[in-house]
Amino acid sequence: MIDLLSASKCLTGVIEGDSVPQEFIPEMVDLYRSGKFLLDKMVKFYQSEEINEAIKDSVKGNTIKPIIVFDEEYK
Repeated sequence: MIDLLSASKCLTGVIEGDSVPQEFIPEMVDLYRSGKFLLDKMVKFYQSEEINEAIKDSVKGNTIKPIIVFDEEYK
């Protein structure tokens, strides 16, 4: 904290990337639909019993967003 104060630095918090959801979400959907936002390559679904594999894949960088599915009827 002393480093921030003595160097006249400023600490700013950001929530949700400081975006406006009404603008940001439709823009992301448009990018996804046009093939410019490769969401399908970022996520991977895992069944609940594969949770350890999901963690390992995330740590290794094999997947960016592991999604654990607890509902057997999902997907």
